[in-house]
Amino acid sequence: MTFTPEQITELTGPLDRSYVRERSQSNRTFSYIEGWHAIAEANRIFGFDGWNRNVLEYKCVSEKQRKIGRDGRDGWSVSYIVHCQVRVSSVIRDGMGSGHGIDQDLGLAHESAIKEAETDAMKRALMTFGNPFGLALYDKDQKNVADIVKINMVQHEDPAVVMGSMLSFIKQTKTKEALRSYWKQMSGVRAANGITENSDEYKELMQAIQIQLEIING
Repeated sequence: MTFTPEQITELTGPLDRSYVRERSQSNRTFSYIEGWHAIAEANRIFGFDGWNRNVLEYKCVSEKQRKIGRDGRDGWSVSYIVHCQVRVSSVIRDGMGSGHGIDQDLGLAHESAIKEAETDAMKRALMTFGNPFGLALYDKDQKNVADIVKINMVQHEDPAVVMGSMLSFIKQTKTKEALRSYWKQMSGVRAANGITENSDEYKELMQAIQIQLEIING
C-alpha cells in the first residue's frame, strides 16, 4: 500500500496538544491520548472503511479478592493483557495492551479490565502509524506536540476582508506548527477567493509568513 500525500502529511504532522491527557502513576506523570480520539483520527485519516482492528488474544493474568472503597467493601481486582492488530489496507501493525478492573461484582471487574486492555492495545498499534495517534508523546521533549489553531472555515464574500483576516492571523501566530496548521486549513478558503500561487495576494501572504517565521525563530 502507498499512503496518499494527504495521509502522509497528516501522519507526519504534529499532535494537537488539546487532545493530550495526563495521569499520575508511581510518582510519575504520563501523557496519553484517549481511545475515542485515536478511533476518530483513524476514521478521519484512513476513512471509515479504510481500516479495521482485530483482537487476537485476551489473557486474564490476575484475579483476586480485595477491599475496595473508603469503607473497605469486599470486591475484586482483575487484570488482562490483549494482543491487537490494526490493518490499513495491506499494512498490519500489532499492539499489546493491559487493563485493570476493580468492582464488587466479578463480572463487571472482568468487563472493565477487558475494555481497557483492548483500547490500550489498539492505541499502541495505531501509534506506530504516526504522531496523531500518540507517537509524538514517546519523545520526552514532545517536539511534535503543538497548539493547533482551529479555524472557522466560513468564506467571506469580500476577498479583501479574507486577505485582511489572514494577514492579521499570520502576524499573531506564535509557533511554526500553528502557522503550518493555519496555512493548511485555509487552503480551501484561498482557492475559493482566487488566492493562487501566481496571484499578488498569495505572494503577499508568503512574505508575511516569512517575516513571522523570522520573528518566531528569534
